[in-house]
Amino acid sequence: MKRPLPRTLRGQLTAGLVALLALACLAVGVTTALALRGFLLGRLDEQLASSGGRFAASLEHEARPDADNRPDTRGQSESTFGARLLNGTTTQAAVVHDATDRAVPLTPGDRRALADLPVDGHGHSIRLSTLGAYRVTAVNGDDQDVMITGLPLHPVEETVHRLEAVEATLFGAALLATGIAGALWVRISLRPLQKVTARAAEVAQLPLASGEIAMPGPLPDTDPRTEVGQLGTALNHMLGHVEDALTRRHASEERLRHFAADASHELRTPVANIRGHAELALRHRGAVPAEVRHALERIGGESRRMTRLVDDLLLLARLDAGRPLEHEPVDLTLLILDATDDARAAGPGHHWLLDLPEEPVTVTGDAHRLQQAIGNLLANARTHTPPGTDVTVTLAPGENGVRVDVEDNGPGIPEEIQPEVFGRFVRADHARSRSTGSTGLGLAIVHAVVTAHGGTATLTSRPGHTTFRITLPG
Repeated sequence: MKRPLPRTLRGQLTAGLVALLALACLAVGVTTALALRGFLLGRLDEQLASSGGRFAASLEHEARPDADNRPDTRGQSESTFGARLLNGTTTQAAVVHDATDRAVPLTPGDRRALADLPVDGHGHSIRLSTLGAYRVTAVNGDDQDVMITGLPLHPVEETVHRLEAVEATLFGAALLATGIAGALWVRISLRPLQKVTARAAEVAQLPLASGEIAMPGPLPDTDPRTEVGQLGTALNHMLGHVEDALTRRHASEERLRHFAADASHELRTPVANIRGHAELALRHRGAVPAEVRHALERIGGESRRMTRLVDDLLLLARLDAGRPLEHEPVDLTLLILDATDDARAAGPGHHWLLDLPEEPVTVTGDAHRLQQAIGNLLANARTHTPPGTDVTVTLAPGENGVRVDVEDNGPGIPEEIQPEVFGRFVRADHARSRSTGSTGLGLAIVHAVVTAHGGTATLTSRPGHTTFRITLPG
């Protein structure tokens, strides 16, 4: 199984440092081993040249001047190899052993290797089946034969292997020490980057989407001559721009909130006057033309709708401003019963079902606002589902608070507007039938009221099943 590469920058830098050092050590080790091998082979070639081929030449004659009929091994190193070739065929082959010679059995492969040697007086490496690796040289003899003299390569290979073992030990220790020291050095060098990361994580945890945010201060000691310092400087500039944008946004929201509150408050009186005059005109005892009566009824209906819109806007403005709510014990069971009765009276064509615990459930909060929130959920289910829809209200106390679910088996809410369903003036009229007008503020009021009580409001919806859930602290 392939091991994954380090993912952290510190791990990658440390691994890269160790890898580069390992490549350098490998290059040094290979170079020194090849250089030593070349040097030792050169020494062997010099010894072969200085021997003059005496041992191989002594194999050419059957009798010696001293009449002992033995090859001349004087001055020859132990394991020196000698061979005589005549017309490409090996006639004699021996090796020096204990100051004497010893015949060497040659295989057909050995004979071919000896016959293929170039007769140039230079050293060549071959491997004999019985003797192993040898460095040999071939020269012409006096009788048009070829004299081959060789020295074993075992001392050379042993010396090179010993050097490789020493280098492997030293380089391994160097890599280990470099890895530890490099990891510590990289860790120290990346401390400023960790500060940048911690500051970015701190900002990421701030609730930037709402309210006035206190941004953390700039990073100190940002050296623009370093990459980390440049990153810290850029982060400081970005935080400054974000803080300025958030301040401007908050100021704009405050102005808009004050405008909505003031406008709603100022509109209540003229709207009430319009409504009153329309009702007064409808009470006129004289004959009123049908067209005029219809117009007056339309004015009264629209004025009532505008009154509800103004009241909703004013309520949202007060909740946005953080106006304190009442904190009194509220019988949530009784509140749901009353709200369901009101919904049943307003929508008799729906099937209203209750799933309530046997014991009353009490929470601390503002009874009027909670009743308004639950009433808005029931009105939303009644308004946006066709007659015959089952609407179930469930009250369930738990360890983490009290849960109220309003479920229906209507057509559902389109997925594209579900994330914004608690926003203001959000409607799904294209997907749900609507029998009465809607301001688009009912669910926004539900979310604002529940949030002001420290709870949450969520939605899950698919065709045939929609659930609005509010959770309140117990």
